[in-house]
Amino acid sequence: MSNARLSGLDASFLAVETPAAHMHVGWVARFVAPAGLQAPTFAALRAHIGSRLTHAPRYRQKLAPVPFAVHAPEWVDDAAFSVERHVYWAPGPLECLVDEVMSVPLRRDRPLWEMWICHDADQQGFALVGKLHHCMVDGMAALELGSLLLDATPEVPGSESDDWGAAPEPRSELLLARALRDRAADGLDLLSASARLLASPARAGQQTAAGAVRVARALGNALRPAPESALNAPLSPLRRLAWVERPFEDLRAVKRAFGTTVNDVMLAAVAGGMRSYLMRRGEDPTALKAMIPVSVRTSDELLGNRISFVFVDLPCDEPNPLRRLYSVHAAMGQRKRDGEPEGADVALRAAQRTPALVQKAISRIVASPRTFNLTLSSIPGPPGPLFLMGSPLQAVYPVVPLSEHHALSIGMITVGDKACFGVYADREMLPDVDLLAGDIDDALDELIARARTSPPRLFIRRSPPHDPPLAEIWTALSEQRARGESPRAI
Repeated sequence: MSNARLSGLDASFLAVETPAAHMHVGWVARFVAPAGLQAPTFAALRAHIGSRLTHAPRYRQKLAPVPFAVHAPEWVDDAAFSVERHVYWAPGPLECLVDEVMSVPLRRDRPLWEMWICHDADQQGFALVGKLHHCMVDGMAALELGSLLLDATPEVPGSESDDWGAAPEPRSELLLARALRDRAADGLDLLSASARLLASPARAGQQTAAGAVRVARALGNALRPAPESALNAPLSPLRRLAWVERPFEDLRAVKRAFGTTVNDVMLAAVAGGMRSYLMRRGEDPTALKAMIPVSVRTSDELLGNRISFVFVDLPCDEPNPLRRLYSVHAAMGQRKRDGEPEGADVALRAAQRTPALVQKAISRIVASPRTFNLTLSSIPGPPGPLFLMGSPLQAVYPVVPLSEHHALSIGMITVGDKACFGVYADREMLPDVDLLAGDIDDALDELIARARTSPPRLFIRRSPPHDPPLAEIWTALSEQRARGESPRAI
């Protein structure tokens, strides 16, 4: 695999990492053994994972920093790679294992991922606890790993030959030379863009003006100060993941009843849950500013960190569940109509042209508690049943990373007929985060009750939902692996 350099966005996830703010994304995936059989052994599962890395070269690479930080680090092969250094067994209980695994940052001297396997006491099921550094993947790009490890049928395909060998690690002077070359190429790109502007000033001017408006709107929302909140204080390194799952049909029923999107329903449920949680803690519920990752990948971009962000006020101060739903629906629709995800993407790409110190400063501003209070993420999961060594996947609970001074993030992923929520928190600041998971569950009950009694289509959707082509992505990844090809990127 040719050397690849971290993009500006990728590098930003390294820049904002601190000893207390670990920038790994993660998950807890639960499996059950087929009827009458025991779950695969740890040795078999680890060997299976190792065999599937043939088509995931990034998982055998580590970061090589550039001398003097002239440019972002490169990915280089890890000559010491061994699956035994990345896949581990632990006895459980599962909840304690998850909390401890997520409380430890990934080591920078090896490929930036780990997996832990935990069997049920009766060996009838097991869980796969995984974490990957955010500089490697976004939520959608993590599908590559799922497509590699899991199969669409209980039958396990035969293992493939693996003749991988690590390429020699480049010397520091070569890393520096390539970094200077790439910096020069960035300058040529800017000159090329200027030449296109001069060649067709009217058309380019229109495009530039439209883009500038989108960028201005995105930056205006991003830089609007977030309210003060008890969620935003110095972090401890300790983490806690609480989870809850609902029938996916519950969210779709609310969506159909009121003409919103599934993402709107998720945001409204979180707003209702946060309201109850804050009131229980004796705090006045206030509208919190949420950062919401949005996929901006195009049809020819399967994988990689291709996300942008929008910022929305979460109406935790609104007691009426339908007004909360309408509020987030209207806000998200306005952000999409204004092109804010695209505007933020343009701004992020422009930041890549700046010196490394400027990029770090921008990253810290974006990750500041003055910019947002909490992160919310909704990821559509695999469209059909999946199996790991014949054991069907039951549920996946996502882990959305916490940046410094942000004690809470909430993610949702759909798996078959389930919507699975992962409520991730600083264990010292929010030790009762399990109660928040229950509050979100109760807020969904409120919305379901209103959906059954309210007139249909109470709200009118003014813009189509921005759902990524998940089924197409998953199918393409599976077909690539079946042909023996590596995925395009990661």
